[in-house]
Amino acid sequence: MSILIFGAGVIGSLYGALLAEAGFDVSVYARGQRLENLLQDGLQYKYKGKIKTAPIKVLSKIEPSDRYDFIFLTVRENQLHTALEELRHNGSPTIVTMVNSLETYDHWEAICGEGRIIPAFPGAGGGFDGNALDAALTPRFIQPTTFGKTDGRERELARVFRRAKIPCQIVTDMHAWQLCHLAMVVPIADAYYEADDPENAGRDTALMKKTAKQIRDNLSAIATRKIRLSPGKMQVFRLLPVPLVGWILGMFFQSPFGDRFMYRHSMKAPDEMLKLHEQFYRWLEQNKAGEISIA
Repeated sequence: MSILIFGAGVIGSLYGALLAEAGFDVSVYARGQRLENLLQDGLQYKYKGKIKTAPIKVLSKIEPSDRYDFIFLTVRENQLHTALEELRHNGSPTIVTMVNSLETYDHWEAICGEGRIIPAFPGAGGGFDGNALDAALTPRFIQPTTFGKTDGRERELARVFRRAKIPCQIVTDMHAWQLCHLAMVVPIADAYYEADDPENAGRDTALMKKTAKQIRDNLSAIATRKIRLSPGKMQVFRLLPVPLVGWILGMFFQSPFGDRFMYRHSMKAPDEMLKLHEQFYRWLEQNKAGEISIA
């Protein structure tokens, strides 16, 4: 099976390495300095204290005649439309959009072609140590790689992930899942930006309580719009007392998990997170409570 990773940042590099090590034929499309690094050193990544090099092909361009069973689109939200335009004339049948966004997927298919999109979201995080990837998958119980039901292609995608030992789940309504995800991660990113000392934001008890309350309010606002919270464990944020949730958040903020999966991304991509902040609260404003329903 042939796979293209479109975007060689942390997410694309990690999934590319895992899929390549599982025996898939993986190509990675990159630009700029990252392209130069890959051409010089290959896709290096840390594994159990050692530096390994994944068996991938490095591409500086994609031809219309190039064909892949799956294209994993691992770019930032503000790069999504440009990437889809670039893939419009490529004949590969399926694009897995591993992007944080509230845009509807029919809008994306209007750019790249009908029936090509499997909406998804990665369960991973980390960074680079020099040219070597230092990243990991999130634990399954927190957030496996998630993607939506389509026309059956998602089952083949699940088989790909299982072979690569990547925890995954299929949800009925990926748009609702994205809404709930943003309801949580937007306040978390906001907390880092508001903190006087972002690296130690978890020690600010008042800030953690404020963040917990905002997450609860966001999820309640989604529920009042007749949208089922996804995954169901999001109900915990609405049911537990705010001080307790704030304490739990503080522990996560101060943990190695928080550093790798929350802090690094928030501080590395503030422009993306601020845009998602605007996108999420604008969506709440434009969709009045009780007037919409997502099946």
